[in-house]
Amino acid sequence: MALREIVTVGDDILRKRSREVAVVDDRIRMLLDDMEDTMRLDNRGVGLAAVQVGVLKRIFICDVGDGTGLHTFINPEILEKKGTVLSEEGCLSVPGKSGMVERPEFVRIRALDRHGDPFEMKAEGYLAICICHEYDHLDGILFTDKLVEENKTVE
Repeated sequence: MALREIVTVGDDILRKRSREVAVVDDRIRMLLDDMEDTMRLDNRGVGLAAVQVGVLKRIFICDVGDGTGLHTFINPEILEKKGTVLSEEGCLSVPGKSGMVERPEFVRIRALDRHGDPFEMKAEGYLAICICHEYDHLDGILFTDKLVEENKTVE
């Protein structure tokens, strides 16, 4: 496992659509492990998409600290969204900025896990917000594109 460098605003890769993963193999699992280390150890984030470490694959991870642990999503597809909630968001790829974003308060998502096995999951609250934030990264969308209200720049 290794720490990877976080890609930040200004790098064109963040605006590209990520490609589907054809096979979940040891290389993908190594990427997942590196992403977890990078998210937890180096940056203390709650979610990270592969594109944020320079890999254009439809992969993201989330751990919002709610006791359910790390969630891995490979080739995710959001099947259902309900409700709306305003959330204050920031992003490892957009350092120093935060703001209010409107997100669904509930999502149902289908994806592959780290072994390539399909699963469906329902999420609400902070986990649903995190899932939607990371899912947007896979389509080249940043939280700043959806700001309802921007907070002062954090130094």
